[in-house]
Amino acid sequence: MLETINLTKKYEDGHLAVDHLSFKVEPGEIFCMFGANGAGKTTTINLFLNFIPPTEGTALIEGIDVTKEPLRSKDFVSFVSENVMLYGSFSAYQNLDYFTKLAGKRGLTKADYARALKSVGLQEDAFNTRSRNYSKGMRQKLGLAIAIIKDAPNILLDEPTSGLDPKSGQELLNLLVKMRDQGKSVFMSTHDIFRAKLIADRVGFMKKGRLVMLKTRKELEGEDLTELYIQYMEEREG
Repeated sequence: MLETINLTKKYEDGHLAVDHLSFKVEPGEIFCMFGANGAGKTTTINLFLNFIPPTEGTALIEGIDVTKEPLRSKDFVSFVSENVMLYGSFSAYQNLDYFTKLAGKRGLTKADYARALKSVGLQEDAFNTRSRNYSKGMRQKLGLAIAIIKDAPNILLDEPTSGLDPKSGQELLNLLVKMRDQGKSVFMSTHDIFRAKLIADRVGFMKKGRLVMLKTRKELEGEDLTELYIQYMEEREG
């Protein structure tokens, strides 16, 4: 489970990036967070990962305060960024081997890595190719394979569909649904309303660091999510 309780981040220049944010992502749920650039989505993920400290409030992963127990909390989460960071001189196999060992997982074989790579749809002729030659879609797939093989109960994704072609985007959605069905908590920040509305169990809108809308799939039945998003983004501050 992922949870924020009055989570707040205010920078030294006075910019309030996240403003008393409270929500949960339950096991077996996909939560999609929408918002304009600068709304606080990526900052929220960075707070979950303890990349930056909160000004106030708490981020919890499996009930663990990420500020108080950062190393322990990371055992229970996998992260896929918009721009997956890989070692360009490493092949897919070598990147998987490096990052899984870095996460503390031992005893995995090349066959285990191959299964993970096949599960995300990476073509077999790329398994031994240096990742510096990968397209963005291929890099995203390898990042997902790293997340999958870690087998953490919680997944954080920051704009994972950005730059993906329709086929790669659909493959990603299928993987996220599979993770959800395995009981994992999936939190995805995104601008991709078309794809996300196909899989989201709950949807949130962030604006200037605040959660201004939160609805379940059932509550959104009959709603035009794009129109709803525009409505909330255009509303004046009250």
